[in-house]
Amino acid sequence: MPASALMNVMLTAARKAGRNLARDFGEVENLQVSLKGPANFVTAADIRAEETLFAELSRARPGYGFLMEERGAVEGPDKSHRWVVDPLDGTTNFLHGIPLFAISIALEREGELIAGVVYNPASGETFTAEKGQGAFLDDRRIRVAARTRLEECVITTGIPHRGKPDHELFLAECAGVMQSTAGLRRTGAAALDLAWLAAGRFDGYWERNLSAWDLAAGIVIVREAGGLVFDLEGGPKMLQTGSIIAGNEAVQHDLARLLRAAAGTG
Repeated sequence: MPASALMNVMLTAARKAGRNLARDFGEVENLQVSLKGPANFVTAADIRAEETLFAELSRARPGYGFLMEERGAVEGPDKSHRWVVDPLDGTTNFLHGIPLFAISIALEREGELIAGVVYNPASGETFTAEKGQGAFLDDRRIRVAARTRLEECVITTGIPHRGKPDHELFLAECAGVMQSTAGLRRTGAAALDLAWLAAGRFDGYWERNLSAWDLAAGIVIVREAGGLVFDLEGGPKMLQTGSIIAGNEAVQHDLARLLRAAAGTG
């Protein structure tokens, strides 16, 4: 299916920023392994990518607002549209030379997510979706997996690292999920978790303490691939709460039940 004018804008911006990230990624392994050097390098790569995305999207759609990882909220004269952008989701992977990271771009219209792009410059894979138009991996239509029995399902999640809360809760949840599923995975990039769920590679996903820019594009892609996405309270406020649970209807329901039991609330 030919890309719409809106999707062409998003893809052009993602691929232009992605070329620079791919070049910078090729330099990571040459960095001196010290906290200051690599960390500063990745921060610079992140900022350069965000500057490219901001410039490209602003030029193509003047007046739209932004919510971005580095800039934060940027209001525009057009109050009905807002870009939600993560220029480098999977920073730790990028820093360690692991080719699992992505550029994530979503568009809100009147507060509703209507389009999303998740692009991995290392692999070249591009996941896209617009409301009512389906979800795609490059030019191929994708759907969430049809598996309904948890014992056959592979579930992905994010592991809270040092400085993050909920370590004990996470371990309790893992214990419950591990006993009931075919396996757990962690990519280290929420945007890819959602994109891969949409493509049927994962069957379910949950995580806490995320930012809106981690989730927005992936939410559109999962929904257009036939999946369900809620926050961990069972509501629609993923971007506000920073929590998410996703899958097809059966998996999402059963995974939510397991998580409630682990937390002592179900």
